[in-house]
Amino acid sequence: MLKKYLVLEDGQVFAGESLAAQTEFPETAGEVVFNTSHSGYEEIATDPSYMNQIIVMTAPMQGNYGIDDQVWESKKIWIKGFISLQMQFSKANASWAQRLIEHKVPIMTEVDTRKLVLELRNQGTPWGAVVQAANENAAREKAKGLIAQAKQVDGDWVWEASRKEAQEIVGDNTHGPRVAVLDFGAKENILRELKKRCSHLKVFPSRADAKTIEAYQPDGIMLTNGPGDPAEVKNAPATIRHFVGKLPVFGICMGHQVLSIALGAKTYKLKFGHRGANHPIQDRILDMIYMSSQNHGYAVDSTTLPESAQVTHKNLNDQTVAGFFSEKLNCLGIQYHPESHPGPHDAVKLFDFFVYKMIQKKEKPHHAHH
Repeated sequence: MLKKYLVLEDGQVFAGESLAAQTEFPETAGEVVFNTSHSGYEEIATDPSYMNQIIVMTAPMQGNYGIDDQVWESKKIWIKGFISLQMQFSKANASWAQRLIEHKVPIMTEVDTRKLVLELRNQGTPWGAVVQAANENAAREKAKGLIAQAKQVDGDWVWEASRKEAQEIVGDNTHGPRVAVLDFGAKENILRELKKRCSHLKVFPSRADAKTIEAYQPDGIMLTNGPGDPAEVKNAPATIRHFVGKLPVFGICMGHQVLSIALGAKTYKLKFGHRGANHPIQDRILDMIYMSSQNHGYAVDSTTLPESAQVTHKNLNDQTVAGFFSEKLNCLGIQYHPESHPGPHDAVKLFDFFVYKMIQKKEKPHHAHH
């Protein structure tokens, strides 16, 4: 009988079980990360920021409230594996497990997630593989090859997660602005929040050039979240540099990091990243302290930001940069997810700040292209 294992790069092995229903157990490798949210397994799995990642959920019970297509953050499941202590798989409700099985995502349960997460906190974000093997040594051998292969992926994960064709979306607010969105692997909820406040959106691929975006005549630019290392993102920093100071720019998560690079700042890899729905933020723009939803493995080095950009948001857990604003250049970068989902909704007011303060304060009453 083959056993199921999660093997970390350094050779540590965590045993677990799979569900009997997952007759074909797909073996995969990716970065092993943990999320501390108590709910939101579906939003997490469909968030493109989790591309190439095996997700470990710290909350013990998963799949315990079923599924709902309306909470999906993209058209597909991006995670490479789903690891938890317990998975709801009863006659009454097996819907979440079934959905992962349909999408060929390996599920491991009965894993000592507490021990595993402490290990991930100590050593940072390792690569790992989910395999089935007769024993631990066989599992290690198998994992080695899978991890080496998984690491061959192109560094620009954003490009892989991005739309390749521009997409137009008619907004709900006829008096609202036209916003160009650079898609780095966008969560649907960013688009939902913008659609409520804007007259028109056009979502561009991550490598779209400034000319193409300019032809749309936007009133502002939104840079979305996305997966991977911001320093590897191609084309976008130069495109953003073209617009900074000319148009209001708002970057979220990966968008915030790429915006900082466009301004000449540097990013670095966090030891174990921030992933969860309970991260405290001090926000000097809204003048509040609130909980936020986060999912990222990199951060902006505050000492490298230009003088014109002030750090306005801090993560109170570790004092890392959670956001910056430049009045002079009219650009805002936010490291967490103001579109929340899953998570607290306090930060959603930052979309109002972007649309009503950053864009519309500059507007003249008549607009030729409307």
